[in-house]
Amino acid sequence: MFCFVRKLYQKTQNRNAISGCSPKTRSLNGYHRFLSSIRRSTAAIGGGGGGGGGGNGGLAASPSLSMWRRRKELGKEGLIVAKELKRLQSNPLRLDRYIQSNVSRLLKSDLVSVLAEFQRQDQVFLCMKLYEVVRKEIWYRPDMFFYRDMLIMLAKNKKVDEAKRVLEDLKREGVVFDQHTFGDIMRAFLDSGLPTEAMHIYNEMRKSPDPPLSLPYRVILKGLVPYPELREKVRADFLQLFPDMIVYDPPEDLFEEEEEDHQHLRTDMEED
Repeated sequence: MFCFVRKLYQKTQNRNAISGCSPKTRSLNGYHRFLSSIRRSTAAIGGGGGGGGGGNGGLAASPSLSMWRRRKELGKEGLIVAKELKRLQSNPLRLDRYIQSNVSRLLKSDLVSVLAEFQRQDQVFLCMKLYEVVRKEIWYRPDMFFYRDMLIMLAKNKKVDEAKRVLEDLKREGVVFDQHTFGDIMRAFLDSGLPTEAMHIYNEMRKSPDPPLSLPYRVILKGLVPYPELREKVRADFLQLFPDMIVYDPPEDLFEEEEEDHQHLRTDMEED
């Protein structure tokens, strides 16, 4: 390191000598350029190793840097692979061969984009295929947003067995959801008419080391309106955790009107 710094200093001194500055000005310019060179070089050295998933714990753990939260645009290569996977899904043997020969060669961004597109289209079978491919990739790191997207898609499609399998995988990998993510996943199961699975998620939420927050509980309580017994249990937990807060119980006919409004809105959108 000392040799490296000395070379930088000599380089700045030579540059000043060529420029023809006075000795005093030359000394000050050399000093400032020397410091700038040190800063740039140190930043380059320090930043070179931070691109990996697990090399820098603080950065890797930051939700804002999760690749599963970034906007996923389907490129040309990903589009070709997505079309071929959909064409071959009725032929398991050819599908597996294509996955081994073509999907495994995709760039990380393309593979992530294809999976996101299949989740958007509710292609459960193909999502589960790519789910396994992603988890075998050398760049893969356990990520709660990866599992969140899978569980919400499976809940929407009422795929209980697949959801249990994904939950077992995330437990083995030590993934822990935050309170907001627990609330989102539980609400997805409730909206799909799967209260038993939703309460299983709730029990995991209660065991979580993450401090409880009131907002996820309110989201869950609203989703539990059609299930009064389960709602009363969660309501009691909420009041125990947040004794100074009030649970608002709107009249049932209000929810019926809201449901009718949502149904009309969905119908209008489908007609458009």
